[in-house]
Amino acid sequence: MTKSNYIKIAKRASSVQIAELKKINKTFNKSFIQTINVISNCKGKIIFTGQGKSGKIAASVSSTMSSFGIPSFFVHPSEVPHGESGAFKKKDVLIIISYSGNTPELQSVISHANRFGIKIIGCSSNKASTLLKHSDVKILLPKVREVGPTGMVPTSSTTLTLLYFNCLAVALMDKIKFSKNKFIIFHSGGSIGKELLTCGQTCLKGNKLPLINYKSNILKAIQIINKKKLGLGIIVKNKLAVGIVTDGDIRRGAKKFSKKDKINTLMTKKPLYINESASAHKGLSIMSNNLITSLLVSSDGDYKKNKIYFKPKGILHIHSLLKYGIK
Repeated sequence: MTKSNYIKIAKRASSVQIAELKKINKTFNKSFIQTINVISNCKGKIIFTGQGKSGKIAASVSSTMSSFGIPSFFVHPSEVPHGESGAFKKKDVLIIISYSGNTPELQSVISHANRFGIKIIGCSSNKASTLLKHSDVKILLPKVREVGPTGMVPTSSTTLTLLYFNCLAVALMDKIKFSKNKFIIFHSGGSIGKELLTCGQTCLKGNKLPLINYKSNILKAIQIINKKKLGLGIIVKNKLAVGIVTDGDIRRGAKKFSKKDKINTLMTKKPLYINESASAHKGLSIMSNNLITSLLVSSDGDYKKNKIYFKPKGILHIHSLLKYGIK
């Protein structure tokens, strides 16, 4: 078989699955709303289970829900009668995925849930299946045409099932008012976590800030800069940042001024700054474009008002960004 024939097969398989997936819209009905309400009102955990490929989908969906704050985990049905049932509590919700709805391995799971009054959300394409008969919420998926030479290997059906639960996840995100700020709590690692980090989260704060009073002399400023070890100081007047001075500014001014002169004679007025909710990557970009290693951080309110003088919330430093893996 030539390479072009393989491509034709793939395109044909893609076309069939795309056509079959359009049937998904029929499933966004009363049971879809019931599922959203049951999950969002659950006082316990959301437990997913399924056998074979349905189990793989169940595990994937469970992971997705955990990533946006819905406590969830997957349990293999064969493990339930061997001790895993101890993780089930009456306040939990059990979601069972089985395209046929009659998978023998799921019987013990259904029996256990029914015995202890655990609510079941069943997902199947078989209206008369054992699973849906014993489910409190019944998700009936449409029967679809599988692709491949036998038409028996789960292809379109697995894609449809995953699509359904991905759509459900998106609806749940809206229900619980999920946002980027919440996502960073559950997904602080990896490239996604880095992209979501803000200047407010990565900047140096509190007693780490080299705050220097506007009326301080140069000697006092040097002492503070040396103590904080950032190579610069923030000049403040009535708790507002009015300027910035670097150790380089002090060295260059050494011949013109004595250590008793006021530090405000050396400071750079109207220093660059960024708001605390801006992305850390944006802060790094500003520093790179201006060839500086530090950037003041203000509150979002002061930034929106474009204030010349503002209360410093922190200082973004190149070393702190590197610590978070932002470069």
